[in-house]
Amino acid sequence: MTPAHVPLVHLLRDGMVEGVHHGSVVALAPDGSTLFEAGDPDSPMYPRSTAKPLQAVAMARLGLRLDAAGFAIASASHSGEARHLQAAAAVLAGHGISPDELRNPEDYPFDPVERDAWVADGRKPSRLAHNCSGKHAAMLATCRENGWPADGYLGPGHPLQQAIRATIEELTGQPVSRVAVDGCGAPLFALSLRGLAKAASQIATATPGTPDFLVAQGIRQHPDLVAGSRRDVTALMRAVPGLIAKDGFEAVQLAALPDGTAVALKIADGGDRARPPVLAAALARCGVDAELLQPLTSDVLRVTEHLRAA
Repeated sequence: MTPAHVPLVHLLRDGMVEGVHHGSVVALAPDGSTLFEAGDPDSPMYPRSTAKPLQAVAMARLGLRLDAAGFAIASASHSGEARHLQAAAAVLAGHGISPDELRNPEDYPFDPVERDAWVADGRKPSRLAHNCSGKHAAMLATCRENGWPADGYLGPGHPLQQAIRATIEELTGQPVSRVAVDGCGAPLFALSLRGLAKAASQIATATPGTPDFLVAQGIRQHPDLVAGSRRDVTALMRAVPGLIAKDGFEAVQLAALPDGTAVALKIADGGDRARPPVLAAALARCGVDAELLQPLTSDVLRVTEHLRAA
């Protein structure tokens, strides 16, 4: 079934609409009620890397104990900067695991500047440089903590992945509707934007001392590890106090304020150009100071009436 997305952003040239980005978005109040929605927030979709904080919560509940930087990199789609590789390597080293045991693909750093520097230096792609290496390092560490075999840790039938699925269903309040394989080789569980927003709200309001709080604390303390020094997600978390945010491929995004107000969105064409202004408009409607959101806006990308404040 094709989701019933609606026009969310217009690309303008000299005042005329040149392009249109469709999508869906939902914002939830701290009590879980709907603040506003547009499009089809209840249709199943693949959350891609926005699921990483949920996966990290599952691993924390399974007994994984990391420092704040460790949980940040476990939740990350990192840029491949030196600090990111060091953080992922530290998770492995802390559990006596070699980077050779990672089963995510080999890759160059995600950040174009870092990638160009690697190529110029003649460095080859590596598993540690892949943007999902922190999540995979945490998965291997969780297996080590629970005495589970590392072999096959990406299989949907592995105890690790079964536990992650159960936690995702609990956090979202809905059953997984479909299981695919993400770009890094891990199971990818389909859910709705509404479920994703509900999960983000729960993580953002987790009680101190709980496993869920360890993940939220890591993301808040190390937004530079969750994305990168040149990424809008990191800049947004630095600008808005207490916000947790995570982007994903195919233009998916979650964000949650400390009080539990949460937003989840998906741009239909998968292009990242429209994602930041939609998020900015949604957060502004949720009460975030528009000045803090200015870096996400654009003079040529204008949100439609579906997102403008009433």
